[in-house]
Amino acid sequence: MTTTTSLGVTGATASETQPDVAGATRASRPVRQRRRRPRVLANAIAVVFCLVWVFPIYWMVNTAFKPADEVTTLTPIWFPVRPTLDNFTRALTQDGFLVYLRNSAIVVLAAVLLSIVVGFLASAALSRFRFRGRRVILVAILFVQMIPSGALLIPLFLSFQTLGLLNSYVGLILAYVASVLPFSIWVMRGFFVAVPTEIEEAAKVDGAGTFRILRSVLFPLVMPGVIATSVFAFIAAWNDYLIAYVMLKDQGMYTLPVWLAGFSTDKGTDFGGLMAASVLFSVPVVVFFLIVQRRLVTGMTAGAVKG
Repeated sequence: MTTTTSLGVTGATASETQPDVAGATRASRPVRQRRRRPRVLANAIAVVFCLVWVFPIYWMVNTAFKPADEVTTLTPIWFPVRPTLDNFTRALTQDGFLVYLRNSAIVVLAAVLLSIVVGFLASAALSRFRFRGRRVILVAILFVQMIPSGALLIPLFLSFQTLGLLNSYVGLILAYVASVLPFSIWVMRGFFVAVPTEIEEAAKVDGAGTFRILRSVLFPLVMPGVIATSVFAFIAAWNDYLIAYVMLKDQGMYTLPVWLAGFSTDKGTDFGGLMAASVLFSVPVVVFFLIVQRRLVTGMTAGAVKG
């Protein structure tokens, strides 16, 4: 009798708990659906923004492979009907391409290297040393960064004319460094501030000097900031047209952005050649980013681990 009662109670309990589990499962489904809706909406918005951003790049590459009659047609052609490499051949064989490529490589690499060295030392001084006027310098750096580069072009031109730096690689390199240095200092200073001072104190106890600490301790820790500023400096110097056109008078010293302007003449614009040249012009930037992006991601991941 006792056994029967026990089994009956157990069976009743199981039968009562089963609907509760099913009801809880059904109740949790609307909650998951409500949580999934904002995520789906955010992903849809992100996809739309990506398509809007990628479309000009796609159209540039698409036009680079089109013959002239497909480029100038009033009806958009989304894919080249008769793909051709004539536009790339015409761009590569244009007068001065290799000379302008060499000029851009010299100027840009020198500007990137100099901006990293000066920005690293300046940001280290502004973040690690306490001296009178430090806050004023930081505010001045931020203020200069807010001024459009075009507004500083005339004072820069007059200063370089007085110093005899016009129409020279040195003047153009210094102009690029001056334009990207405020950003470089401000970004790298943020990475320096994030490094605990205890690490430097431990290095000093081990007998390391100031420059040894900068080179062997701080530099690896702020590497993501160095890479980020180098990417910015490279893109800014590589894409610049206005400063190079104003500062240089000798056509043999022009850079690739000035060379790109040569596809637009009084007779019209060679859109096919211009798009092919733009694709070739973009390749070094993509290659440079692919080279440094792994170190950038690795450094940021290492810096995110708190040990």
